[in-house]
Amino acid sequence: MKRYLVIVTLFLLALTTAKAQRVDDFTLINAVDGQEYTLEQFNKQTALVLVFTGLNCPFSRLYEDRLIALHNTFSAQNISFVLINPLVGFDEEESEEKIKQRVESKGMKFPFLMDVSQEVSRSFEITKLPEVVVITFSPTGASIAYRGAIDNNPQVAANANLKYLENALTSITNRRNPSPASSRPVGCNVRYVGF
Repeated sequence: MKRYLVIVTLFLLALTTAKAQRVDDFTLINAVDGQEYTLEQFNKQTALVLVFTGLNCPFSRLYEDRLIALHNTFSAQNISFVLINPLVGFDEEESEEKIKQRVESKGMKFPFLMDVSQEVSRSFEITKLPEVVVITFSPTGASIAYRGAIDNNPQVAANANLKYLENALTSITNRRNPSPASSRPVGCNVRYVGF
């Protein structure tokens, strides 16, 4: 009986893990130019980095320059970056106009999408800002290759000795699976409406 229970438990665990890796398509609007973006339109990329972030979160602000530098490094290797804000419309500091101002002042060269319904953030079970999800594409669809923190030192970039996102992207460009495939994000709690 114990053996049967162990087999069933392992089977259910495998199903849960496989389901967690599956990524469904979504559509969000870019705050900068009003264009729609879908996950599907990135399927020719080596990887897509989704950064769930907010303008008013101090942790998110600390990582902006690091994300710009990572984008500059990896965009030539067919890796795209997209910022997603799940707080637009729920906080006056998280508005479309404020996003445009931040993008312009920082010189960001990637889309900053608005998750007004919070459905995309909920589907990825995002708990902190910033939190990254790296997606890779194959003939069978999109899957999560890495999720979690950008690195292990939000306050001082130079003191980060575990560069999770950079290491994951380097592994992907070298056709290897990232290790670790996840880390615990640190930052501002995501406030979901209705919860």
